[in-house]
Amino acid sequence: MKRTTLTVLLAAYLITGTPLVHAQNATEAASTTAANPLSDADKAFVQAASSSSSTEIDAGKLAMTRSSDKDVKAFARHMIVDHTKLTLQLKMAASKGVTIPKDNSDTSVLDSLKPLKGKEFDNAYIKKVGLEGHKQALDAFQKEISDGQNVDLKKAAQKAQPTIQEHFQMAQNLAKQKGVAAE
Repeated sequence: MKRTTLTVLLAAYLITGTPLVHAQNATEAASTTAANPLSDADKAFVQAASSSSSTEIDAGKLAMTRSSDKDVKAFARHMIVDHTKLTLQLKMAASKGVTIPKDNSDTSVLDSLKPLKGKEFDNAYIKKVGLEGHKQALDAFQKEISDGQNVDLKKAAQKAQPTIQEHFQMAQNLAKQKGVAAE
């Protein structure tokens, strides 16, 4: 079963290509084996990247039901697809004794969005997930690129960074279009 899962993940990665990312505050430490310890910077990156992607996917799903704006829904769909790809790439880069936390979304962000609908939801989603989330993700990936010790994780961060930058730019454009101010 484990071999089949790895094969499916590898096939999905090869088909889908480059991922993107969005990082949040760490809530759970990445685990390692004694044979493959990670530096603190690498542990923080694994946690931030996995939490970010999980939050992006879950928030995107909320946007698909809570928003009535076609542009917000299009952005959300894009984020779901790209962050699913990122999760696969992160799992592949960290496969040597590193456990990627599962479903570790930032519940404070999701809980703040759940009661909202329509334009109120759109504004909060664009601000918290699109703008703030992608700014945090850029910071986390840049930190891994400069301070990370694990070669595979560092390469994954370098590969994903342009996509994260693109997401941030998309969020800025969407915010401008919808009149959402960043703080």
